[in-house]
Amino acid sequence: MIRNDIKALSAYHVPDSSGMIKLDAMENPFSMPDDLRKQWAEKLAGVDINRYPDADMYKLRAKIASHEGVEPEQVLLGNGSDEIIQMILIATVPGTCVIPSPTFVMYNLVSQWLKRPVATVPLAEDFTMKEEHFLQVCAREKAVVAFLACPNNPTGNLWRQDKVEMIARGMSGMLVIDEAYGPFSERTHNHLIGPNVMVLKTFSKVGWAGLRMGYLLGDAEVIAQLNKVRMPYNINALTQASATFLLDHFDVFEKQVAELRDERERMAAALADMKGIEIFPSQANFLLVRVENSNAVFESLRQAGILIKNMHGSDRLLDNCLRITVGSHEENDAVLAAMRGIVA
Repeated sequence: MIRNDIKALSAYHVPDSSGMIKLDAMENPFSMPDDLRKQWAEKLAGVDINRYPDADMYKLRAKIASHEGVEPEQVLLGNGSDEIIQMILIATVPGTCVIPSPTFVMYNLVSQWLKRPVATVPLAEDFTMKEEHFLQVCAREKAVVAFLACPNNPTGNLWRQDKVEMIARGMSGMLVIDEAYGPFSERTHNHLIGPNVMVLKTFSKVGWAGLRMGYLLGDAEVIAQLNKVRMPYNINALTQASATFLLDHFDVFEKQVAELRDERERMAAALADMKGIEIFPSQANFLLVRVENSNAVFESLRQAGILIKNMHGSDRLLDNCLRITVGSHEENDAVLAAMRGIVA
């Protein structure tokens, strides 16, 4: 029989985007260049899918370690960062998980699956966070683990470095700094890695969303313990081969990321000039905006063939907020043209 608390949950909803400009899931809008795609296909053609994938994945971990400036023993691989969140919450001792609010929904959702209590720390009206309050809640709840998305999803802002460092120093439990949108921000937090501080990352936002390739950087001993709850062969052979190959061509994706950062600033400036739109600072590959009636704007954009994310109703602080993924220049122009017509 299914648990009653599971029956009470809502499933994670992914809307149909067929035939639409898809700007709801923070994906890289650019296809792989044709010449690189051909080389990639040749690489995949040599993979023996009749055999189980490499269980240890040392070659791939070593490449990621070199990319991040750590040792291979400090790298844990997951089927997307979601699986790693689940591993962390399975492996750590029973106790409270502390998170800001609003933030990435999977921290709370996976905690509920595992019957782990969650304490939320509300952000200020401008989505900033008081580190003293966060630490007070961690102490009061005897937090076993805390998650900080840097930059935060869905707000897009990056906590100040001194605030993150203060929380890292003051935590007695495990702090997981989630850098899913790190490639689009001004800094990383690898320098904070220690026995109780880990940094979670993914390749999904830079153009590999279909591969489901996440990874965790941490103290080698902690990584070894977490590895015990990793499902055998959790990264399939095609994803392993793809990631190993694409890391040798990472400059292609870094150029795309740079273009998206430029587009983000262009979009932000254009939206800020429109009447009735409040735009919030972002260091991610999306923009959070507040309008007078988010349901009406969302539906108008959908009728125009543009799919974004309506955040209204998910949290009090997100009333009438919309989250818009930064797309290609042409896609962004379509959003701006539609928004000008709507607000007019």
